[in-house]
Amino acid sequence: MPVSKAQQRATAKYMKETLDDIKVRVKKGERDKIKAFAESRGKSLNSYIIDLIYQDMENAGHPLE
Repeated sequence: MPVSKAQQRATAKYMKETLDDIKVRVKKGERDKIKAFAESRGKSLNSYIIDLIYQDMENAGHPLE
């Protein structure tokens, strides 16, 4: 079932108000390899990267919370 234009606008508004974007650049072809590895761990590419950042910050003694 296609998503309505109203739902698309609501989703875009929610994301704009509650989330920040961080762009990560990798060499051509590496994105697919990283994504496949993340999926093999049961995670999306986004959640895999976020989890790594949070884990590294916690290990360094600077947890976000």
